Amino acid sequence: MYAIVKTGGKQIKVEVGQAIYIEKLDAAAGEKVVFDEVILVGGESTKVGTPVIEGATVEGTVEKQGKQKKVVTYKYKPKKHTHRKQGHRQPYTKVMIDAINA
Repeated sequence: MYAIVKTGGKQIKVEVGQAIYIEKLDAAAGEKVVFDEVILVGGESTKVGTPVIEGATVEGTVEKQGKQKKVVTYKYKPKKHTHRKQGHRQPYTKVMIDAINA
């Protein structure tokens, strides 16, 4: 059984026992989180929401909070002696999927 949930402005396909990396949630490690915007539930029979399935939820446990690897941007103007180097590390939350309730 799998589900497609909407979180952080993205749609993610999840299965029970899977670890997913999503945009940062305001939850500490070990806390339970519930995703209630379930767009699709698949398996032996498929349910498609319009736009979401009423009463369907996906439950998970926060494993850790972290930052991704650094992405470096470098801009320069040729022959003008000007440049700009900037780094960015996007925060994420690692969630282990516990149950899909449809």
